Amino acid sequence: MANLGSLSHHFFWAIKFFLLVQTKVLCYQYKVGDLDAWGIPTSANPQVYAKWSKYHSFKIGDSLLFLYPPSQDSVIQVTEQSYNSCNLKDPILYTNNGNSLFNITKPGEYFFTSGEPGHCEKKQKLYIAVLSGNGSAYSPSYGPSALPETASSPSYPTVFGTIPQPPSSSPSLGIPLFITAVIASATWAIINGMM
Repeated sequence: MANLGSLSHHFFWAIKFFLLVQTKVLCYQYKVGDLDAWGIPTSANPQVYAKWSKYHSFKIGDSLLFLYPPSQDSVIQVTEQSYNSCNLKDPILYTNNGNSLFNITKPGEYFFTSGEPGHCEKKQKLYIAVLSGNGSAYSPSYGPSALPETASSPSYPTVFGTIPQPPSSSPSLGIPLFITAVIASATWAIINGMM
């Protein structure tokens, strides 16, 4: 009998593990600018960061990765006023390691720019809006997202393979949770019936 109790205990933990494996991770790490590194936009694409942020939906748990040569650039998080005026004094956050990761921990509007003098004025700045807990988007009523609408999202050259797509806004499970619970309950009832 003790052996059957041990078996049911292992079975219980196996079902918990199965449920854990079936759940997809809902967070995504975005490389700012996709294949372009964080830097001064080219004259051919001066609004690269404004366009890039417009075509992504950011959620709590996501993160932004800024890649740049550490000896030549940096990234700072600033207030809306500093973003609009390109004021680099008193940033909220300053990083200059060339591999800067910003974790999104709450909904709201976030403003970033280069910490190097003159770069912000050359449009090296990023504005993002993060979804709130109820799934509605924070939508600004001013400039950063006021870009002309285009029929399709921008295309980037594929150099290192395909760019992973962010998860859909509605998470899906490999096997619906209800069916898994029914199977687990039926199996549990059979095992208890054997005792």
